[in-house]
Amino acid sequence: MTAMKAHIAALDVGTTYLRCFVLDENCAVEGSAADAVELLNPQPGYFEIEPEGLWRKIVKVIRESIHNAKLTPADISCLTISTQRCTFLTWNHRTKEYYHNFITWKDLRADELVQQWNSSCLLRFMNGFSYSLYLLTRQARFLAGSVLKLMNGQVTPRLLYEIAHNKQLQRALHEKKARLELLDSWILYKLRSGNGLDPDVAHITDITSSTATGLYDPFTLSWSPLVRWMFGIDSSVLPRVVENSYRDFGYVHPSTFGQEWNNTKIPIAASLSDQTAAMWGSQCFATGNVKITMGTGAFLNLVTGPDCKAVISGMYPLVAWQLKRASKQIDTIYCIEGAAHDFGTVVTWAQSCGLFESPAETAAIAESVPDTNDVYFMPAFSGLGPPVNDYRAASGFIGMTPSTTKAHLVRALLESIVFRVVQLIETAEHETGHKLKVIKVDGGVSRNDFVCQFLADASGLRVERADCSESSIMGATFLAGVNHGIWHTLDDLKRFRHVERIFEPQPKQFDSIANRMQKWSRAIERFSGWY
Repeated sequence: MTAMKAHIAALDVGTTYLRCFVLDENCAVEGSAADAVELLNPQPGYFEIEPEGLWRKIVKVIRESIHNAKLTPADISCLTISTQRCTFLTWNHRTKEYYHNFITWKDLRADELVQQWNSSCLLRFMNGFSYSLYLLTRQARFLAGSVLKLMNGQVTPRLLYEIAHNKQLQRALHEKKARLELLDSWILYKLRSGNGLDPDVAHITDITSSTATGLYDPFTLSWSPLVRWMFGIDSSVLPRVVENSYRDFGYVHPSTFGQEWNNTKIPIAASLSDQTAAMWGSQCFATGNVKITMGTGAFLNLVTGPDCKAVISGMYPLVAWQLKRASKQIDTIYCIEGAAHDFGTVVTWAQSCGLFESPAETAAIAESVPDTNDVYFMPAFSGLGPPVNDYRAASGFIGMTPSTTKAHLVRALLESIVFRVVQLIETAEHETGHKLKVIKVDGGVSRNDFVCQFLADASGLRVERADCSESSIMGATFLAGVNHGIWHTLDDLKRFRHVERIFEPQPKQFDSIANRMQKWSRAIERFSGWY
């Protein structure tokens, strides 16, 4: 009797789009569906997602992807999810009363609070005390504490802001009726409970989603005691953190998905954050491997193995993933991460201003001129992250003359986002002592040949672009397949990675690009501290 073919449904909920792909045991895509994530902008700097509208779209893309694969729900071996990090809401899960929409990682409502905290005597005291402990103990966690700061992208400041300004939430917290959901914990709850039919399913989040929140301590592998001590947040409102090989997610409750799902028992095999999924999708499993996701933002993740590095440049240590062995021992793998939040955002903005009709045109436009004619752009709509760490910096062009053309402006835009990535690469090398040789890139902007070649030339490193640009989908599929027993080792996954193109650095270009980057770096001073 022939064994039944395995099919994995992989749901990826990103910042711009949500997608579900159905892949077989050879990682061939049999069907897919996608929809746009509707970002609400109720006032400047606010970026929200209405939860029930998002849930309806999640249900829709899961159902459509299986239908488009010409399969039935009973044919699906397991389901896996990857999600954007640091997007959260608070609610009463029993009454389904939401105290606010999802507040996304892009949201800047807490910017003033961030600045107040980062200049406060309390934080300065804590940084100094941590450094004293580091000098006494030489423990990496205290060195990390000596440079600890709040950042808008973390959950902490936006949650504090909401607690301070939302009377309904204040009352619910006082009555112990509210709980916090990260995007993954909320989706897991909705999937497993049948949209609330079984409200007592466990409140859980995976470790790769919790690690970037600012509420979690990667050195102690627990919610940080600072959550209560400094911020007054009761950790009982937070989900329980589970490893990436967790086996007790249970099954997708069929009630939400319609009659054809009746009597199905589809196991949820994995949950992980989008950046960890991209690392798995790029097969960055070894210490020193690095991937750069170039989407709405650019995220560099360099694997540091079992060592949690204390980085002091504005990059930060994270749990890359955590797997339980057959011996019940848990292996924790760490990485350091640095982000340039304005990447795809810059391209979208330039398109809206009429610099080009489609992002696909930008490579040809940039290559139509030999250089930027000494025009430079600062991509700082969200400020400048590491190693500059100036979140009050402004965006803009500098160096324009009457001879500046649209092509020069487009090239300056693309060069500027590459310069930010090169800054992250150099910082990661300095922080870890790893000399990089290959960069694996993924995300929508990575399909731009000019950006990839310019990155290779500017960094002096080989840039490797996979055939499949859906790294988050592939990574979520790989992890689910290993957890579900479809594949058994990481080596089993190697046959599924196909490199579409390698961009080799051109040494003859390096000096002229280095000079341009040096001049661009000087321009940072002109745009810094503007707001």
